[in-house]
Amino acid sequence: MREVFAPLHRLVARDGVAALVTVVGAKGSTPREAGARMVVSADGAISGTIGGGRLELDAMERAIAAQHAGRDGSERLDLALGPSIGQCCGGAVSVMIETFTAARLDAVARLAEAEAKGPFQTSATCVGNGPIDRRVTGAERLGPTAAMDADGRLDESFGEPLRELLLFGAGHVGRALVLALAPLPFEVRWIDGRRSAFPDLPLARLEQVVSGTPAAELAAAPSDAFVLIMTHDHGLDLDILHAALSERRFPYVGLIGSRTKRARFEHRLAELGHSETSIRAFTCPVGVPGITSKEPAHIAISIVAELLIVDEKLRRTPVGESAAGRSAGSSQNRQTAQLFGHSG
Repeated sequence: MREVFAPLHRLVARDGVAALVTVVGAKGSTPREAGARMVVSADGAISGTIGGGRLELDAMERAIAAQHAGRDGSERLDLALGPSIGQCCGGAVSVMIETFTAARLDAVARLAEAEAKGPFQTSATCVGNGPIDRRVTGAERLGPTAAMDADGRLDESFGEPLRELLLFGAGHVGRALVLALAPLPFEVRWIDGRRSAFPDLPLARLEQVVSGTPAAELAAAPSDAFVLIMTHDHGLDLDILHAALSERRFPYVGLIGSRTKRARFEHRLAELGHSETSIRAFTCPVGVPGITSKEPAHIAISIVAELLIVDEKLRRTPVGESAAGRSAGSSQNRQTAQLFGHSG
């Protein structure tokens, strides 16, 4: 879930009660990881998911029953998925079901306010079946997690860290790509020199930038940003690619096009003074293999799949190694090319 306490606050303010279901432990093969959450209303509406199936249905029914009982409190379920509820996953999960009444509206409001500022962490000690009193302890960009120890200490993180993507080009594929990225953890700066090329898309994490010197936008980008180039002009593509590679700090630089386009660009980059290592430090063609359609929406899905794979791999990389990779500016793009069978 992108938001937990904002929808929880709305429900408690409206109905006087709501429930939060959290996976606080997961071992083996499980539908979702620790930190997966869903908010459940008294009438059974849900936001988020803990993985579906019998586990989610049972948790939802318990959450609804607890709300109808009208009390603040919590209940922890420790389940071996196969023996307990007949799911075939084979793992084990611990699920916390919490109910919130209007008496705790202010506490939920404080957490919703923290959530609105970005990712944050909390700590709490769970005693019996009483309410869980979370204290905000930090604001690192960890991604959603939850862990409970044997003494009942519950450490959690909320919010989804976003990857900035500089998308150059507002053509048909660019439009399809922006729509496909909308529900995903990317913050998109969409750059084109033609104001008329931008459609009216009021998306929350999209900024449309009209610029006659698009390559200049790279200077202010964070070093963990992705760069994706698909303008209407090959000369402009080359200018942006040249600037991106010269920065030597972006973990992913992608260029839409064929293997033939890549070969021509490699020759031009050599003429511009790039080393062989620098020339190999971009991905082209872009997208996962196996999708051959030329329809913009199909191309966009292929590219988004690649971006997610690279993003998840980088998130699993220790901070020091990630920084070293960014300073080299080429390792991740070479690995991406090898992973998807791209030329170069």
